[in-house]
Amino acid sequence: MSTSVNIAGVELKNPVMTASGTFGSGAEYSEFVDLSKLGAVVTKGVANVPWPGNPTPRVAEVYGGMLNAIGLQNPGIDVFVKRDIPFLKQYDTKIVVNVCGRSTKDYCEVVERLADEPVDLLEINISCPNVKEGGIAFGQNPKSVEDITKEIKRVAKQPVIMKLSPNVTDITETARAAEAGGADALSLINTLTGMKIDINRRKFVLANKTGGMSGPAVKPVAVRMVYQTAQAVKLPIIGMGGIMNAEDALEFILAGATAVSVGTANFIDPMTTLKVAEGIEAYMRAQNVSDIRELVGVVQ
Repeated sequence: MSTSVNIAGVELKNPVMTASGTFGSGAEYSEFVDLSKLGAVVTKGVANVPWPGNPTPRVAEVYGGMLNAIGLQNPGIDVFVKRDIPFLKQYDTKIVVNVCGRSTKDYCEVVERLADEPVDLLEINISCPNVKEGGIAFGQNPKSVEDITKEIKRVAKQPVIMKLSPNVTDITETARAAEAGGADALSLINTLTGMKIDINRRKFVLANKTGGMSGPAVKPVAVRMVYQTAQAVKLPIIGMGGIMNAEDALEFILAGATAVSVGTANFIDPMTTLKVAEGIEAYMRAQNVSDIRELVGVVQ
């Protein structure tokens, strides 16, 4: 029975990875999870310089999930290269670096720095606010998506995964724009924009007012967007959004995802990624499926 999948020429032993920002860069979870049993570890967002993130409070529980407005706090590329890459290299898993930035130049600086590092794939977080365009996220304008993809592809040595924002009218427009720009793969969805108000204090719960909504409540939206995107482009897709168990992951795979990322569930049960990988294997045995690739996108 084969669970291995291929993303842009990179072979993963199974389709299960971690969603950026929910797993640190692996070290925090390594005492609970044998990282070598995961298809890939996707790091927290890495910027060209350290980012302090947003003021607190910046996480809130909501019905069916959570809101976060961490603001991509990270120690920057220098610390990442020195500390996190050597740590992850101890494990037999693929390394996917999530890259964030405030301008195209920021992203390209990080991508260039990673060119000679032993990392396997780059995931570009285009839900960051584009400071040059008055703060609208790069991922909300198809032309911006195509342009930034082209620029990153010009300097990237590793395959490039563009991470799409769901906060758009038509996800297939941005997916096609990323494909036109030369993306090697797509990951979706990033968080939906949400808000929570404390009725007793009559204040926003998050200092940032809004945050990214993730968790089980967003899964039906995410599955639909993965299905639509799989119909619109020829690129491999990494599906995510509210995956809590193997059944959820399999929905994404049947909708057209080659691989899946587990995010919010890691906060509830740090072992979720392993349970999802084992559950997919159990399903394949029960259904007499010899190769996971037979399941990708079979729902038409």
